[in-house]
Amino acid sequence: MILAASPGAATLLVELGGILVGLAILGRIAGRFGLPAIPLYLVAGLLVGEGGVVELVTARGFIEQGAQIGVILLLLLLGLEYSGSELTGALRSNRPFGLIDLVLNFTPGLLAGWWLGWGVEGALLLGGITYISSSGIIAKVLDDLGNTGNRETPVVLSILVIEDLVMAFYLPLMAGLLIGGDPWVITLEIAIAVAAVITALFAAVRFGGRLSSILFTRSEETLLLTLMGLTLFVAGLAEHLQASAAVGAFLVGIALSGPVEHRARQLLIPLRDLFAAMFFAFFGLQIDPADLPAVLAAAAVLAVITAATKVATGWWSAARAGIGRAGRGGAHPARRVLDRDRRDRCGGRCRRAARSAGGGLCPVARRRRTAARPDRRPPVAAVEPATPSDALTDPRRAPARPPRHSDRGGRPRSIHSMSAGS
Repeated sequence: MILAASPGAATLLVELGGILVGLAILGRIAGRFGLPAIPLYLVAGLLVGEGGVVELVTARGFIEQGAQIGVILLLLLLGLEYSGSELTGALRSNRPFGLIDLVLNFTPGLLAGWWLGWGVEGALLLGGITYISSSGIIAKVLDDLGNTGNRETPVVLSILVIEDLVMAFYLPLMAGLLIGGDPWVITLEIAIAVAAVITALFAAVRFGGRLSSILFTRSEETLLLTLMGLTLFVAGLAEHLQASAAVGAFLVGIALSGPVEHRARQLLIPLRDLFAAMFFAFFGLQIDPADLPAVLAAAAVLAVITAATKVATGWWSAARAGIGRAGRGGAHPARRVLDRDRRDRCGGRCRRAARSAGGGLCPVARRRRTAARPDRRPPVAAVEPATPSDALTDPRRAPARPPRHSDRGGRPRSIHSMSAGS
Protein backbone atom coordinates (compact mmCIF):
# COMPACT_ATOMS: atom_id res chain seq x y z
CA MET A 1 0.00 0.00 0.00
CA ILE A 2 2.89 2.36 0.68
CA LEU A 3 4.28 1.88 -2.84
CA ALA A 4 0.87 2.18 -4.47
CA ALA A 5 0.19 5.43 -2.63
CA SER A 6 3.23 7.08 -4.20
CA PRO A 7 2.58 8.56 -7.69
CA GLY A 8 6.22 8.01 -8.67
CA ALA A 9 6.06 4.35 -7.65
CA ALA A 10 2.84 3.85 -9.61
CA THR A 11 4.42 5.35 -12.72
CA LEU A 12 7.47 3.13 -12.26
CA LEU A 13 5.33 0.01 -12.07
CA VAL A 14 3.26 0.97 -15.12
CA GLU A 15 6.33 1.77 -17.26
CA LEU A 16 8.24 -1.31 -16.12
CA GLY A 17 5.26 -3.59 -16.66
CA GLY A 18 4.65 -2.13 -20.11
CA ILE A 19 8.24 -2.59 -21.28
CA LEU A 20 8.36 -6.17 -19.95
CA VAL A 21 5.09 -7.09 -21.68
CA GLY A 22 6.38 -5.53 -24.88
CA LEU A 23 9.62 -7.49 -24.67
CA ALA A 24 7.64 -10.67 -24.05
CA ILE A 25 5.56 -10.08 -27.19
CA LEU A 26 8.70 -9.44 -29.25
CA GLY A 27 10.25 -12.61 -27.84
CA ARG A 28 7.21 -14.61 -28.92
CA ILE A 29 7.41 -13.14 -32.41
CA ALA A 30 11.12 -13.99 -32.66
CA GLY A 31 10.48 -17.53 -31.44
CA ARG A 32 7.64 -17.98 -33.89
CA PHE A 33 9.95 -17.30 -36.85
CA GLY A 34 13.05 -18.95 -35.34
CA LEU A 35 14.99 -15.68 -35.02
CA PRO A 36 17.15 -14.34 -32.17
CA ALA A 37 15.25 -11.89 -30.00
CA ILE A 38 18.22 -9.55 -29.44
CA PRO A 39 17.62 -7.25 -32.48
CA LEU A 40 13.96 -6.85 -31.53
CA TYR A 41 14.91 -5.95 -27.96
CA LEU A 42 17.29 -3.29 -29.31
CA VAL A 43 14.53 -1.85 -31.50
CA ALA A 44 12.20 -1.79 -28.48
CA GLY A 45 14.79 0.25 -26.60
CA LEU A 46 14.97 2.73 -29.47
CA LEU A 47 11.19 3.15 -29.48
CA VAL A 48 10.98 3.99 -25.76
CA GLY A 49 14.25 5.93 -25.42
CA GLU A 50 15.06 9.56 -26.01
CA GLY A 51 13.26 10.77 -29.14
CA GLY A 52 11.33 7.52 -29.42
CA VAL A 53 7.61 6.95 -29.80
CA VAL A 54 7.05 6.75 -26.03
CA GLU A 55 9.83 7.95 -23.76
CA LEU A 56 10.38 6.21 -20.45
CA VAL A 57 11.19 8.58 -17.61
CA THR A 58 10.72 6.93 -14.23
CA ALA A 59 11.72 3.36 -15.13
CA ARG A 60 14.91 4.34 -16.97
CA GLY A 61 17.11 4.22 -13.86
CA PHE A 62 15.72 0.84 -12.82
CA ILE A 63 16.27 -0.60 -16.31
CA GLU A 64 19.85 0.71 -16.28
CA GLN A 65 20.62 -1.12 -13.03
CA GLY A 66 18.81 -4.21 -14.28
CA ALA A 67 20.92 -4.13 -17.45
CA GLN A 68 24.10 -4.29 -15.38
CA ILE A 69 22.73 -7.25 -13.42
CA GLY A 70 21.71 -8.88 -16.72
CA VAL A 71 25.18 -8.88 -18.23
CA ILE A 72 26.62 -10.13 -14.92
CA LEU A 73 24.18 -13.07 -14.85
CA LEU A 74 24.83 -13.85 -18.52
CA LEU A 75 28.55 -14.21 -17.86
CA LEU A 76 28.01 -16.07 -14.58
CA LEU A 77 25.88 -18.74 -16.30
CA LEU A 78 28.39 -18.96 -19.13
CA GLY A 79 31.20 -19.50 -16.63
CA LEU A 80 29.28 -22.41 -15.08
CA GLU A 81 29.76 -24.34 -18.32
CA TYR A 82 33.56 -24.50 -17.98
CA SER A 83 36.22 -25.32 -15.42
CA GLY A 84 39.24 -23.28 -14.43
CA SER A 85 41.71 -25.71 -15.96
CA GLU A 86 39.89 -25.56 -19.29
CA LEU A 87 39.98 -21.76 -19.29
CA THR A 88 43.67 -21.50 -18.41
CA GLY A 89 44.56 -24.11 -21.03
CA ALA A 90 42.53 -22.25 -23.65
CA LEU A 91 44.19 -18.94 -22.74
CA ARG A 92 47.68 -20.44 -23.07
CA SER A 93 46.99 -22.02 -26.43
CA ASN A 94 44.94 -19.15 -27.89
CA ARG A 95 47.19 -16.18 -27.15
CA PRO A 96 48.13 -15.75 -30.85
CA PHE A 97 44.44 -15.56 -31.69
CA GLY A 98 44.02 -12.66 -29.28
CA LEU A 99 46.85 -10.79 -31.00
CA ILE A 100 45.26 -11.34 -34.43
CA ASP A 101 41.94 -10.14 -33.02
CA LEU A 102 43.58 -6.94 -31.75
CA VAL A 103 45.32 -6.16 -35.06
CA LEU A 104 42.38 -6.94 -37.34
CA ASN A 105 39.65 -5.22 -35.34
CA PHE A 106 41.40 -2.24 -33.72
CA THR A 107 42.89 -1.03 -37.00
CA PRO A 108 39.61 -0.25 -38.87
CA GLY A 109 38.36 2.00 -36.08
CA LEU A 110 41.72 3.72 -35.77
CA LEU A 111 41.89 4.45 -39.49
CA ALA A 112 38.24 5.58 -39.60
CA GLY A 113 38.79 8.01 -36.74
CA TRP A 114 41.83 9.44 -38.49
CA TRP A 115 39.91 9.70 -41.80
CA LEU A 116 37.01 11.50 -40.07
CA GLY A 117 39.42 14.02 -38.54
CA TRP A 118 38.75 13.14 -34.91
CA GLY A 119 42.35 13.51 -33.78
CA VAL A 120 44.53 11.01 -31.94
CA GLU A 121 42.23 10.59 -28.93
CA GLY A 122 39.11 10.18 -31.07
CA ALA A 123 40.81 7.68 -33.38
CA LEU A 124 42.00 5.61 -30.39
CA LEU A 125 38.51 5.65 -28.90
CA LEU A 126 36.92 4.48 -32.15
CA GLY A 127 39.56 1.77 -32.44
CA GLY A 128 38.60 0.48 -29.01
CA ILE A 129 34.93 0.51 -29.98
CA THR A 130 35.52 -1.63 -33.09
CA TYR A 131 37.89 -3.94 -31.21
CA ILE A 132 35.94 -4.84 -28.08
CA SER A 133 33.09 -7.36 -28.23
CA SER A 134 29.99 -7.34 -26.07
CA SER A 135 30.29 -10.10 -23.48
CA GLY A 136 26.55 -10.05 -22.85
CA ILE A 137 25.56 -10.39 -26.50
CA ILE A 138 28.06 -13.21 -27.08
CA ALA A 139 26.85 -15.11 -24.02
CA LYS A 140 23.20 -14.71 -25.06
CA VAL A 141 23.82 -15.81 -28.66
CA LEU A 142 25.80 -18.86 -27.56
CA ASP A 143 22.99 -19.89 -25.24
CA ASP A 144 20.21 -19.24 -27.78
CA LEU A 145 21.96 -21.31 -30.43
CA GLY A 146 22.87 -24.08 -27.97
CA ASN A 147 26.57 -23.75 -28.78
CA THR A 148 28.00 -23.50 -25.26
CA GLY A 149 29.38 -27.04 -25.49
CA ASN A 150 30.84 -26.84 -29.01
CA ARG A 151 34.54 -27.25 -29.68
CA GLU A 152 34.85 -23.72 -31.03
CA THR A 153 33.30 -22.07 -27.95
CA PRO A 154 36.46 -22.21 -25.74
CA VAL A 155 38.31 -20.38 -28.52
CA VAL A 156 35.63 -17.69 -28.54
CA LEU A 157 35.72 -17.34 -24.76
CA SER A 158 39.50 -17.18 -24.60
CA ILE A 159 39.51 -14.35 -27.17
CA LEU A 160 36.80 -12.63 -25.14
CA VAL A 161 38.84 -12.85 -21.92
CA ILE A 162 41.93 -11.57 -23.75
CA GLU A 163 39.90 -8.60 -24.98
CA ASP A 164 38.90 -7.79 -21.40
CA LEU A 165 42.52 -8.06 -20.28
CA VAL A 166 43.46 -5.60 -23.04
CA MET A 167 40.68 -3.31 -21.80
CA ALA A 168 42.35 -3.34 -18.38
CA PHE A 169 45.29 -1.57 -20.10
CA TYR A 170 43.20 0.46 -22.53
CA LEU A 171 40.62 2.14 -20.27
CA PRO A 172 43.02 3.70 -17.72
CA LEU A 173 45.27 4.77 -20.57
CA MET A 174 42.43 6.51 -22.41
CA ALA A 175 41.22 8.11 -19.18
CA GLY A 176 44.68 9.56 -18.70
CA LEU A 177 44.80 10.88 -22.27
CA LEU A 178 41.35 12.48 -22.13
CA ILE A 179 41.30 13.77 -18.56
CA GLY A 180 45.00 14.05 -17.85
CA GLY A 181 46.91 12.74 -14.87
CA ASP A 182 50.19 11.49 -13.52
CA PRO A 183 51.69 8.73 -15.76
CA TRP A 184 52.76 6.82 -12.65
CA VAL A 185 49.18 6.81 -11.33
CA ILE A 186 47.92 5.52 -14.68
CA THR A 187 50.56 2.79 -14.67
CA LEU A 188 49.57 1.80 -11.13
CA GLU A 189 45.88 1.57 -12.11
CA ILE A 190 46.76 -0.67 -15.05
CA ALA A 191 48.90 -2.92 -12.85
CA ILE A 192 46.12 -3.19 -10.25
CA ALA A 193 43.52 -4.11 -12.89
CA VAL A 194 45.67 -6.82 -14.45
CA ALA A 195 46.68 -8.18 -11.04
CA ALA A 196 43.03 -8.35 -9.99
CA VAL A 197 42.06 -10.44 -13.02
CA ILE A 198 45.04 -12.79 -12.60
CA THR A 199 44.40 -13.18 -8.86
CA ALA A 200 40.71 -13.95 -9.42
CA LEU A 201 41.57 -16.53 -12.09
CA PHE A 202 44.12 -18.20 -9.80
CA ALA A 203 41.64 -18.29 -6.91
CA ALA A 204 38.95 -19.79 -9.16
CA VAL A 205 41.27 -22.56 -10.31
CA ARG A 206 42.95 -23.26 -6.98
CA PHE A 207 40.11 -22.88 -4.48
CA GLY A 208 37.01 -23.41 -6.62
CA GLY A 209 36.20 -26.85 -5.20
CA ARG A 210 36.55 -25.70 -1.60
CA LEU A 211 34.40 -22.64 -2.30
CA SER A 212 31.67 -24.80 -3.83
CA SER A 213 31.57 -27.08 -0.79
CA ILE A 214 31.27 -24.07 1.51
CA LEU A 215 28.47 -22.45 -0.50
CA PHE A 216 26.36 -25.58 -0.92
CA THR A 217 23.09 -25.70 1.02
CA ARG A 218 19.81 -27.52 0.49
CA SER A 219 17.80 -24.33 0.98
CA GLU A 220 17.08 -22.77 -2.42
CA GLU A 221 16.45 -19.37 -0.86
CA THR A 222 19.75 -19.35 1.01
CA LEU A 223 21.69 -20.61 -1.99
CA LEU A 224 20.15 -18.01 -4.31
CA LEU A 225 20.94 -15.17 -1.91
CA THR A 226 24.49 -16.46 -1.48
CA LEU A 227 25.18 -16.80 -5.21
CA MET A 228 23.71 -13.41 -6.09
CA GLY A 229 25.50 -11.67 -3.25
CA LEU A 230 28.86 -13.24 -4.03
CA THR A 231 28.59 -12.59 -7.77
CA LEU A 232 27.55 -8.96 -7.41
CA PHE A 233 30.27 -8.36 -4.80
CA VAL A 234 33.03 -9.81 -6.98
CA ALA A 235 31.72 -8.00 -10.08
CA GLY A 236 31.58 -4.69 -8.24
CA LEU A 237 35.07 -5.21 -6.79
CA ALA A 238 36.42 -5.97 -10.27
CA GLU A 239 34.79 -2.83 -11.65
CA HIS A 240 36.23 -0.78 -8.80
CA LEU A 241 39.71 -2.08 -9.63
CA GLN A 242 39.32 -0.95 -13.29
CA ALA A 243 38.70 -4.52 -14.46
CA SER A 244 35.52 -5.74 -16.12
CA ALA A 245 32.54 -6.63 -13.95
CA ALA A 246 31.58 -9.22 -16.57
CA VAL A 247 34.96 -10.95 -16.22
CA GLY A 248 34.54 -11.00 -12.45
CA ALA A 249 31.15 -12.72 -12.79
CA PHE A 250 32.56 -15.13 -15.37
CA LEU A 251 35.35 -16.18 -12.99
CA VAL A 252 32.82 -16.77 -10.20
CA GLY A 253 31.01 -19.18 -12.53
CA ILE A 254 34.31 -20.86 -13.36
CA ALA A 255 34.97 -21.43 -9.63
CA LEU A 256 31.66 -23.21 -8.96
CA SER A 257 31.41 -26.94 -9.51
CA GLY A 258 29.57 -30.02 -8.32
CA PRO A 259 26.06 -29.80 -6.81
CA VAL A 260 26.32 -26.02 -6.43
CA GLU A 261 26.87 -25.68 -10.17
CA HIS A 262 23.74 -27.66 -11.06
CA ARG A 263 21.55 -25.94 -8.47
CA ALA A 264 22.86 -22.52 -9.48
CA ARG A 265 21.92 -23.13 -13.10
CA GLN A 266 18.37 -24.08 -12.15
CA LEU A 267 17.91 -21.08 -9.87
CA LEU A 268 19.58 -18.38 -11.96
CA ILE A 269 18.40 -19.09 -15.51
CA PRO A 270 14.97 -17.39 -15.03
CA LEU A 271 16.64 -14.34 -13.46
CA ARG A 272 19.19 -14.24 -16.26
CA ASP A 273 16.51 -14.23 -18.94
CA LEU A 274 14.60 -11.42 -17.20
CA PHE A 275 17.54 -9.07 -16.66
CA ALA A 276 19.20 -9.95 -19.97
CA ALA A 277 16.13 -8.62 -21.81
CA MET A 278 16.56 -5.35 -19.89
CA PHE A 279 20.24 -5.31 -20.83
CA PHE A 280 19.52 -5.41 -24.56
CA ALA A 281 16.63 -2.95 -24.31
CA PHE A 282 18.89 -0.51 -22.44
CA PHE A 283 21.22 -0.45 -25.45
CA GLY A 284 18.46 1.16 -27.46
CA LEU A 285 17.43 3.46 -24.61
CA GLN A 286 20.78 5.23 -24.78
CA ILE A 287 20.45 6.12 -28.49
CA ASP A 288 18.51 9.07 -29.82
CA PRO A 289 17.10 8.11 -33.26
CA ALA A 290 17.53 11.74 -34.39
CA ASP A 291 21.32 11.36 -34.14
CA LEU A 292 21.47 8.33 -36.43
CA PRO A 293 21.03 9.82 -39.94
CA ALA A 294 24.17 11.99 -39.68
CA VAL A 295 26.45 9.02 -38.96
CA LEU A 296 24.47 6.21 -40.57
CA ALA A 297 26.55 5.93 -43.75
CA ALA A 298 29.93 5.89 -41.97
CA ALA A 299 28.61 3.53 -39.30
CA ALA A 300 27.22 1.13 -41.93
CA VAL A 301 30.53 0.99 -43.80
CA LEU A 302 32.46 0.49 -40.58
CA ALA A 303 30.00 -2.20 -39.47
CA VAL A 304 30.50 -4.16 -42.69
CA ILE A 305 34.29 -3.92 -42.42
CA THR A 306 34.46 -4.91 -38.75
CA ALA A 307 31.96 -7.73 -39.28
CA ALA A 308 34.29 -9.11 -41.95
CA THR A 309 37.35 -8.75 -39.70
CA LYS A 310 35.57 -10.43 -36.77
CA VAL A 311 34.48 -13.33 -38.97
CA ALA A 312 38.01 -13.60 -40.38
CA THR A 313 39.43 -13.66 -36.84
CA GLY A 314 37.09 -16.43 -35.76
CA TRP A 315 37.58 -18.44 -38.95
CA TRP A 316 41.37 -18.31 -38.77
CA SER A 317 41.46 -19.01 -35.02
CA ALA A 318 39.11 -21.98 -35.32
CA ALA A 319 41.12 -23.36 -38.26
CA ARG A 320 44.37 -23.09 -36.28
CA ALA A 321 42.67 -24.87 -33.37
CA GLY A 322 41.83 -27.81 -35.63
CA ILE A 323 38.09 -27.16 -35.89
CA GLY A 324 36.27 -28.15 -39.07
CA ARG A 325 34.40 -25.92 -41.47
CA ALA A 326 31.04 -26.52 -39.76
CA GLY A 327 32.41 -25.25 -36.46
CA ARG A 328 34.12 -22.27 -38.08
CA GLY A 329 31.18 -20.99 -40.10
CA GLY A 330 28.19 -22.43 -38.28
CA ALA A 331 26.20 -25.46 -39.41
CA HIS A 332 22.63 -25.48 -40.66
CA PRO A 333 20.24 -25.41 -37.66
CA ALA A 334 18.77 -28.79 -38.61
CA ARG A 335 22.23 -30.41 -38.41
CA ARG A 336 23.57 -28.69 -35.30
CA VAL A 337 22.55 -31.41 -32.86
CA LEU A 338 24.04 -34.22 -34.94
CA ASP A 339 27.26 -32.27 -35.44
CA ARG A 340 27.53 -31.54 -31.75
CA ASP A 341 27.07 -35.19 -30.84
CA ARG A 342 29.82 -36.23 -33.26
CA ARG A 343 32.22 -33.61 -31.96
CA ASP A 344 31.46 -34.47 -28.31
CA ARG A 345 32.54 -38.10 -28.83
CA CYS A 346 35.98 -37.12 -27.69
CA GLY A 347 36.95 -40.06 -25.52
CA GLY A 348 37.17 -38.01 -22.32
CA ARG A 349 38.89 -34.92 -23.69
CA CYS A 350 35.88 -32.60 -23.71
CA ARG A 351 34.77 -30.55 -20.77
CA ARG A 352 33.62 -32.50 -17.72
CA ALA A 353 33.68 -35.78 -19.66
CA ALA A 354 36.16 -37.12 -17.11
CA ARG A 355 33.47 -36.72 -14.46
CA SER A 356 30.95 -38.86 -16.31
CA ALA A 357 30.72 -42.53 -15.44
CA GLY A 358 31.28 -45.05 -18.16
CA GLY A 359 32.87 -42.75 -20.74
CA GLY A 360 31.16 -42.10 -24.07
CA LEU A 361 29.34 -38.83 -24.42
CA CYS A 362 29.89 -36.17 -21.78
CA PRO A 363 26.86 -35.20 -19.64
CA VAL A 364 26.17 -32.09 -21.71
CA ALA A 365 26.13 -34.05 -24.96
CA ARG A 366 23.86 -36.69 -23.44
CA ARG A 367 21.40 -34.01 -22.31
CA ARG A 368 21.42 -32.44 -25.77
CA ARG A 369 20.82 -35.80 -27.45
CA THR A 370 17.93 -36.56 -25.09
CA ALA A 371 16.38 -33.14 -25.69
CA ALA A 372 16.84 -33.29 -29.46
CA ARG A 373 15.76 -36.90 -30.01
CA PRO A 374 13.46 -37.86 -27.14
CA ASP A 375 12.18 -41.40 -26.92
CA ARG A 376 8.55 -41.09 -27.97
CA ARG A 377 7.61 -44.56 -26.77
CA PRO A 378 5.45 -44.49 -23.60
CA PRO A 379 7.12 -45.90 -20.51
CA VAL A 380 6.41 -49.53 -19.79
CA ALA A 381 4.55 -49.84 -16.53
CA ALA A 382 5.52 -52.56 -14.13
CA VAL A 383 2.92 -55.36 -13.99
CA GLU A 384 2.57 -57.50 -10.92
CA PRO A 385 2.47 -61.27 -11.49
CA ALA A 386 -1.04 -62.54 -12.00
CA THR A 387 -2.67 -64.77 -9.42
CA PRO A 388 -5.42 -67.36 -10.07
CA SER A 389 -8.06 -65.08 -8.52
CA ASP A 390 -6.96 -62.20 -10.73
CA ALA A 391 -7.28 -64.39 -13.79
CA LEU A 392 -10.90 -65.19 -12.92
CA THR A 393 -11.93 -61.56 -12.31
CA ASP A 394 -9.79 -59.81 -14.92
CA PRO A 395 -9.08 -61.64 -18.21
CA ARG A 396 -6.31 -59.18 -19.05
CA ARG A 397 -4.25 -60.48 -16.15
CA ALA A 398 -4.59 -64.13 -17.08
CA PRO A 399 -1.28 -65.99 -17.55
CA ALA A 400 0.06 -66.14 -21.07
CA ARG A 401 -0.92 -69.17 -23.19
CA PRO A 402 1.82 -71.68 -23.93
CA PRO A 403 3.53 -71.18 -27.27
CA ARG A 404 2.19 -73.13 -30.21
CA HIS A 405 4.62 -74.71 -32.62
CA SER A 406 4.11 -75.68 -36.23
CA ASP A 407 5.51 -78.42 -38.36
CA ARG A 408 7.25 -77.89 -41.63
CA GLY A 409 3.94 -77.59 -43.43
CA GLY A 410 2.87 -74.67 -41.34
CA ARG A 411 0.16 -76.61 -39.41
CA PRO A 412 0.08 -75.90 -35.68
CA ARG A 413 1.12 -78.71 -33.40
CA SER A 414 0.23 -79.01 -29.73
CA ILE A 415 2.66 -79.97 -27.03
CA HIS A 416 1.09 -83.47 -26.75
CA SER A 417 1.39 -84.17 -30.46
CA MET A 418 5.02 -83.10 -30.34
CA SER A 419 5.76 -85.46 -27.48
CA ALA A 420 3.86 -88.27 -29.21
CA GLY A 421 5.73 -87.75 -32.44
CA SER A 422 9.04 -87.85 -30.65
